[in-house]
Amino acid sequence: MPLGRITGATALVVLGWLAVVVALTFGSAPGKSMAVIGPQSQALAAITRANGRILASNDYVTIARSDDAGFVARLYAAGALLVLDAEQAGGCSGLSPSLRAKRSNPSLS
Repeated sequence: MPLGRITGATALVVLGWLAVVVALTFGSAPGKSMAVIGPQSQALAAITRANGRILASNDYVTIARSDDAGFVARLYAAGALLVLDAEQAGGCSGLSPSLRAKRSNPSLS
């Protein structure tokens, strides 16, 4: 198989996966943590305009949450480049490690 076909197939799979993940994010329940991907200043401004709470932030990933329905759509409308479910995107729930451990293992409570 030529290198160009492998590269094209890989790109198609990655883009397909990204499209599915982004589409599923719109169906997220209110109160879930969202990872806003993009420059920090742009993400912070979008979260503020979308009435969200900022949980954590670094140069290119900002974690935010809102208890209101439609948060993801408001983030995109406010200028967010990419919004993903933070828990599915890498375990970023906005919870401290001890609370995360208790949530995943109720016997620790």
